Amino acid sequence: MSDNAPQVAGGTIDAIDLKILAALQENSGRSNVDLAAAVGLSPSPCLRRVRALEERGLIRGYKATIDRRAVGLGVRAFVEVRLEGQTEGITEKFLSRITRMPEVMSCYLMTGALDFLLDVVATDLDAYAEFTTKGLIGLPGVKEIRSSFVLKEIDGSGHLPLKHLSR
Repeated sequence: MSDNAPQVAGGTIDAIDLKILAALQENSGRSNVDLAAAVGLSPSPCLRRVRALEERGLIRGYKATIDRRAVGLGVRAFVEVRLEGQTEGITEKFLSRITRMPEVMSCYLMTGALDFLLDVVATDLDAYAEFTTKGLIGLPGVKEIRSSFVLKEIDGSGHLPLKHLSR
């Protein structure tokens, strides 16, 4: 590999690895034969590279992207959470409970005026109200919550930009 190859987890990455990552982001369910053809390799070397990318932690897993509306989850909100304090105990108690709530798609520890930002889904506003009043507000250490509802998702692909790796 070239000395100019970009540094990533576990070392460097070359143009073929980058093609593999981009192709798998586009469709992680494709067969190895299809992936190999898409990146210009034969199947065996392609599979070896994919396994190496997995072992290095560049590929964490594979998943299906399900349309939330198609499965009856019509409400999506981003919820700002402020805790009573930021002690280790309060934060750990909050996280141990929030990670078990199926409505919470993502949870981020933040800097600034809020402590956590949650990505939450619900079937409708009544279900969301129940989630907040019977679940979220009662969690250990929760002082304040603010909800912002998603009106329209512009791009929900979740694909990471990889252009910076093709120097």
